[in-house]
Amino acid sequence: MNAWNSLRSAGGMPITVNGPNNVAATLAALAASTCLAGMPIAASAQAADAPAATAPAPALAPAAAPAPVELVRSITISGAQRLEADTIRSYIRLKEGDRYTQAAADQVLKDLYATELFADVQVRDAGGDVVIEVKENPVVNRIILEGNKRLKEDKILPEIKLAARQIFTRSKVRADVSRIIELYKRQGRFAASIEPKMVMLDQNRVDIVFEINEGPKSRVRQINIIGNQTFNSTKLRSEMVTKQARVFRVFSSGTSYDPDRLAFDQQKLRQFYLTNGYADFRVVSAVAELTPDKRDFIITYVVEEGQRYKFGDVKVDSQLRDFDGDALAKRLPLKAGSWYNAKQVEDTVDSLTETAGSFGYAFADVRPDFNRNKDDLTMSVTFRIAEAPRVYVERVDVNGNTLTQDKVIRREFRVAEGDAFNSFQIKRSSNRVKSLGYFQEKFEVEQKPGSAQDRIVLEANVEERPTGQLQLSAGFSSLESFIFQASIQQNNFRGRGQTIGLSVDYSRFSRSVQVSFTEPYLFDRNVSLGVDIYRRDFNSFNFFNSNRNTTYKQSTTGFQVRAGLPLTEYASLIGRYTLNLENVTLDRDTYYLPDANGVPQCSIFLAGRYLCDAIGKRTSSILGASVVYDTLDNRLRPTNGSQAVVGIDFAGLGGSVRYARISANASRFFSLGKGFVFSLRGEGGAIKALSNRTNDPTIDDVRLTDRFFLGQPQLRGFDIRGVGPRVLRQFYSGFDPRDGTGGVTSPDRNQWVDDALGGKIYYLTHAELEIPLGAGARELGLRPSIFVDAGAVFSVARPATSGTTLLYQDNVTGRLTTASADSTGKANNVAQKFDESFLGDSPKPRISVGIGVNWNSPFGPFRIDIAKVLSQVDGDDPQTVNFNVGTQF
Repeated sequence: MNAWNSLRSAGGMPITVNGPNNVAATLAALAASTCLAGMPIAASAQAADAPAATAPAPALAPAAAPAPVELVRSITISGAQRLEADTIRSYIRLKEGDRYTQAAADQVLKDLYATELFADVQVRDAGGDVVIEVKENPVVNRIILEGNKRLKEDKILPEIKLAARQIFTRSKVRADVSRIIELYKRQGRFAASIEPKMVMLDQNRVDIVFEINEGPKSRVRQINIIGNQTFNSTKLRSEMVTKQARVFRVFSSGTSYDPDRLAFDQQKLRQFYLTNGYADFRVVSAVAELTPDKRDFIITYVVEEGQRYKFGDVKVDSQLRDFDGDALAKRLPLKAGSWYNAKQVEDTVDSLTETAGSFGYAFADVRPDFNRNKDDLTMSVTFRIAEAPRVYVERVDVNGNTLTQDKVIRREFRVAEGDAFNSFQIKRSSNRVKSLGYFQEKFEVEQKPGSAQDRIVLEANVEERPTGQLQLSAGFSSLESFIFQASIQQNNFRGRGQTIGLSVDYSRFSRSVQVSFTEPYLFDRNVSLGVDIYRRDFNSFNFFNSNRNTTYKQSTTGFQVRAGLPLTEYASLIGRYTLNLENVTLDRDTYYLPDANGVPQCSIFLAGRYLCDAIGKRTSSILGASVVYDTLDNRLRPTNGSQAVVGIDFAGLGGSVRYARISANASRFFSLGKGFVFSLRGEGGAIKALSNRTNDPTIDDVRLTDRFFLGQPQLRGFDIRGVGPRVLRQFYSGFDPRDGTGGVTSPDRNQWVDDALGGKIYYLTHAELEIPLGAGARELGLRPSIFVDAGAVFSVARPATSGTTLLYQDNVTGRLTTASADSTGKANNVAQKFDESFLGDSPKPRISVGIGVNWNSPFGPFRIDIAKVLSQVDGDDPQTVNFNVGTQF
């Protein structure tokens, strides 16, 4: 074999030589190569023209000795702008005096790149002087988000790693892109894409721009269920939180895909089957497939129902001395032979735990043991109550109250430090604290272990919320100029639990002011005291010959003092005293007409019955009392419990008004589960005069201002005072002004005069179902409901009505009169023609149905009701929409 064709490099790689003519060039290349591990090659060759056949084989020179490894004399840093050289040297393992090798140089690169502070690093060795040239990563000047409409910056920026004045690295950018995409996936936008861009600035700074394409929201197109035999897929889908995207669910948040919701739906399916007796049910698989366009998901569940079980023997094994297991077992709702229901088992565990707690066993351990018999398909359950010590309240801690004083919270507790633990009293304490309205709705008294096994610590961790209410309205009219109405109320004044309120109504038309104050615990005793003081002035006027004429004046000055004290834990007695001084006057030139004897009298044609009945001075001295029974879990937003109030008022303890009035109302709330709350409410009242005002049978002995009225907001679907006895005056148009003949009545009710007379008896009932919405609607404070209202007000003396009546305009005075001729005998022209009728005095129930929405809006609580009247009588005034609004502070 030719020796020239068998040369190998020091690294063992064969080098092919094509002939003796290339030997010199080949050896020279080998000698110059730096990839032979630092070993020089010495070689010689004959002239290229030497005869190849006769030339002897050339002798290779012996290999040179290995060169000594150099030591590092210095390490120089170049290219650094922000970082000190010593700082950079501290990042690397190579030190002065170390041996410099290729492996050491590679380690320098690894050390510096690991800091993520450098974009480029180069290492050079100049005879022991190592030079490290670096290019620092730029500093982030700002983060810019473009294209994000569904997720605002305040939601994205806190979740990403990069921020202004931080060092830019590509790994951080990649991580932030993944994080932003994950945020959009949580919003159901799986088609979202992010393109990061870097804008170079001076001084080695960059702006990072995330160009976001949010894409459409990925919805659940279809939910398939395989393996269900007993229940159809529609029924099972109704139990899930995730819903199929349909047109009628356009506002539902449940149609978007959420992996967490998918896992929750599996639990919902299992819970549904377990409550129906299928103890062996399981979800074999749950797969969510994204459609190719990344717009929708198709979810497929594979289920295995198993056999349906019934309850076998139900027993209670109690280790507590106060509990008889056999007696408890007889009172349980679980009965042998009924279908197995896992929810009933859970409820029974809670009930037994709560019962044990009422006897002082705060840490009672109740565990159900199941014995499944697959032969006869029965499930026997034994509730084992482990032995536990009686527990006493070591202390009560109140946390989180910055404004409210401790005593305001502590006085609502039904247990004190040192008392025996009682779960019912703890629950009652939680409800009483929630009913204050000062704290979060989901407040609960937390139970923590005490310093000993038989001690417990009760913690009231409260979150204060606004307890004030402010309502403002303002307007302007050419007649009354500026109109201003305001009311302010603080339900937790200075953190003492006191209620103070002020309302003001000011215009050229009316002025009123009312101040109220309530102390729920007078001198820290369970006795409440409240005072209301008010003054109301009401003026009405018109203009005649450019002169302002005051036509009506009403002034009311009064106060009410009320006091309450508890009778039992759930019942209380409230007493009150009210004194009103009232004076009503009308302009005689405008509203008075002479009677048959020529004496001026208030004309019901000109003033209406309401004003004519209210005219005069009177003093009302009213003494009243009410008994209140209240078991509501929350007085502001109850979900369970009942309330009943019976009250009686007597006017006649002095004063000029004498009557007796009785009223009652009751309500009951039911929690139906899943956020549904059903309520029933009813109220009624009656009033009887204790003296005769007149012998005229057309005038009722009970003054109009003391009667009951019904309409908005009590009876939805009707206008204010839109139900009950009334006198309607329908005006004619197109009649002959000379004698009043002809003409037609206007069908527009707004053109009629409607005098609501009220009644001496009324009743009112409500049935309402509050409907829960999704998490998004709950966060907005939306609480819709459907309702049915029914009620009536009736029983009043039938007033004298005039039928078809003509009113003339006096030629001399220019005022309305019933006289057909003026004082000179000249005929007056007919100014008004109308029909008067008495309607609405019927006990027949007025019924309405509708929907309503409560909204805790940013500008205050808002309520809107839309109602349809199903039953009414002639004269009633329906109204479809009603709303009101206020604010809180």
